Amino acid sequence: MSGRFITFEGIDGAGKSTHIERVARHLRQGGAELVQTREPGGTPLAESLRELFLHRDMDGLTEALLVFAARRDHVRNVIAPALAQGHTVLCDRFTDASFAYQGGGRGMDWQVLGTLERWVQEGREPDLTFWFDVDPAVAAQRRAQARDADRLEQLDLAFFERVRDAYRRRAEGSPTRFVRIDAGDTIEGVGAQVIAALEQRGW
Repeated sequence: MSGRFITFEGIDGAGKSTHIERVARHLRQGGAELVQTREPGGTPLAESLRELFLHRDMDGLTEALLVFAARRDHVRNVIAPALAQGHTVLCDRFTDASFAYQGGGRGMDWQVLGTLERWVQEGREPDLTFWFDVDPAVAAQRRAQARDADRLEQLDLAFFERVRDAYRRRAEGSPTRFVRIDAGDTIEGVGAQVIAALEQRGW
């Protein structure tokens, strides 16, 4: 028995984290056993690496290596066991974020990221990815109202435009896995889009 693996992606301020709880409620009502997690993070080791990632200066390759190391521990100790038990895993970011932030934002070679993806995931990928797509300027306004910026959130709009473009490229490459959500809509409107996508799959 294998569970479903659902990931939530988008630039900081897109609102994806808000809607993970909505998805969790919807799926629990349908009887699903859930594991909710995040990246970087999800295990004690990966959470420690997350703190380094968010608060220490480093270049794009170092960022990628750190995140993929955290991901390896996360996949082996949380994601793979949960799916093997038939649970549904909801993950706030996964490998698409590495291609978006380190590949698009930092300009890293996508072939290098693809090699890391194969090594770390061993063929495992999400069954469904929600991409919360929003204008970077709108996302920046939301972040400013919600919290103090971390190391990456302090970067300029041009960086986040590149991140957005990289998400678009990933979505175009995996159209059956990705669902684009218009995250510029109201909270209610975004939630309706997400639930509709789940219902279309009979989830």
